[in-house]
Amino acid sequence: MRVITGSAKGKRLESPKGDDVVRPTTDRVKEALFSILQFELENAAVLDLFAGSGQLGIEALSRGAQSCVFVEKDPTVAKLVERNIAACNFQNFAKVIKGDFKAVLNGTKSNFDIAFLDPPYSAGLFDEALKLTAAHMSDRGIMVCEHPKDTDVFSPEGFLRKDYKYGRILISVFRKEVL
Repeated sequence: MRVITGSAKGKRLESPKGDDVVRPTTDRVKEALFSILQFELENAAVLDLFAGSGQLGIEALSRGAQSCVFVEKDPTVAKLVERNIAACNFQNFAKVIKGDFKAVLNGTKSNFDIAFLDPPYSAGLFDEALKLTAAHMSDRGIMVCEHPKDTDVFSPEGFLRKDYKYGRILISVFRKEVL
């Protein structure tokens, strides 16, 4: 796994061992995802919920995002995210929070321009994560949710949805409606 482009282009990122721990986004899906977001990243405040290796937030920072908050429940995996951030020299732009996504989102007053949501597929967290994250999106907010194509996810009120299919994966992009 590597950073595709930007200031950290080519940097190799560590990934936790075992498929049950983290399911990294493939390079094909990541490339497509960042093509969708390419004009939205500059100076964006990013949230990488269910961070795993941190690859999505790190890619966003590499491409010009202003900051990224990484949320990871597993303390061992959170340490790995910190190592990946340090390897890319993004310590001044990143914050890793070790904790449950519900507690973190319920306890923050921060708003984000872009949020990546890639929860464990079998945990059934998609709808709750989208609802809680929607409350923390800026006026130009975009939420990106990766999920199996056969899993229907909640569409938060006030957001326009567009789906992109990549094999067995669906990327649902929710853009805040402009009033």
